[in-house]
Amino acid sequence: MTTAQPEPRPTVEREPDPFRATRWSPRVRWRVAPWWARVVLVYAGARAITTVFVLLLASAQGANPWTGANPGYFEYANMWDARWYQIILLAGYPSEVPLNDTGQVTENAWAFMPVYPTFVGMLTWFQVPWNVASVVVALAAGLGAALVFHRLMSRFLEPDRAMFAVVLFCVAPVSPIMQFGYAESLGYLLLATALLLLVDRRYGWLFPVIALWSFTRPGALAFALTLGLHWVWRWWRRRDDPFPLRERVLAASATAFAVLFGFGWLLVAAIGTGDLHAYTDTELAWRAAYIGYGELVPFTAWFESGGWWLGQPLGTIAVLALLLGFGLLLVTPAVRRLGVDIRLWSTSYALYLLAVFFPQSSVFRIASPLFPLLGAAAIPRARWYRWGIVVVFLALQVGWLLICWGIDGRDWTPP
Repeated sequence: MTTAQPEPRPTVEREPDPFRATRWSPRVRWRVAPWWARVVLVYAGARAITTVFVLLLASAQGANPWTGANPGYFEYANMWDARWYQIILLAGYPSEVPLNDTGQVTENAWAFMPVYPTFVGMLTWFQVPWNVASVVVALAAGLGAALVFHRLMSRFLEPDRAMFAVVLFCVAPVSPIMQFGYAESLGYLLLATALLLLVDRRYGWLFPVIALWSFTRPGALAFALTLGLHWVWRWWRRRDDPFPLRERVLAASATAFAVLFGFGWLLVAAIGTGDLHAYTDTELAWRAAYIGYGELVPFTAWFESGGWWLGQPLGTIAVLALLLGFGLLLVTPAVRRLGVDIRLWSTSYALYLLAVFFPQSSVFRIASPLFPLLGAAAIPRARWYRWGIVVVFLALQVGWLLICWGIDGRDWTPP
């Protein structure tokens, strides 16, 4: 008995789908990709562009105190203060602050905190060279900062604007520091995390973040002021925005904790050297090349710097104009859109810099923790504006690298 074979099914020719070619175009894939994947791509693309800039400059770099002529990327990425972190890993901190012939404290390792070189040191245990490990840690921390910054901006901005804020963060004029042997990117990560926790009112999680931050980069004292102002703001608006007793206690405790740990490194340096002024005198040594040795008098350094750079009274006028401009910036609608906590942080950190920092070429790097304000610059949607500001930022990157990173003879413009 034979089994009947099924008749072959007729071949049906499908009409070409006019949308098939565009269904998975790069633009569509970008839109359907998860937010974290887009952040990774933005960060990787920005760092690739910066790497091209760095390699071009390194190829023209002459011999200097840190490298020979025409250094490779990783050697070039570990100039300037990056070597202090390596000294800390290899030799630790001095038990006595070094003095010059006139008895003044000189530049030394106590100006640099231990968390970043500790992380780099962990990589070197696996036979990764210091120059490579320092860049890997900085890059990884920078990526983490970009991811957390996106989450922070998403609390206030629409998805496309939050993503463009990340673009601006990744291509910012001083963003090359996130791929050099510096602790800045780790500081950005901890700052963005602390601000996100504050905005979400998850006060309990602030304790470990503040503790780590206090021994990574200066700024925890400024965040203590932010927390205190946040507490006052919430108490003032408690009828419209309930401020339960538990949150009051947690927020107040986090504030006190930030104050204590904000002075933590100063106390560690005092204990390690037996000199209560070891840390502050060390920091003052960096400005001695400009104005000589002196005492730390809060809220005077900016006016001294203005006089050094511009003379008087123009130096004082410039500082007052800068303060006025910054104050007006904080009350613009674009900045107000970022919420009260980011404005409180920006105010607190600006006051901190005004109190203790002497402005010179490092001012651009030192001021970079104000990066949450980039969210205000991300609000306009016009294509010409967005492409234009990215191009301007990239051009400023080149300018920053030329002025502050590359070394030409006896260089007095440190990054």
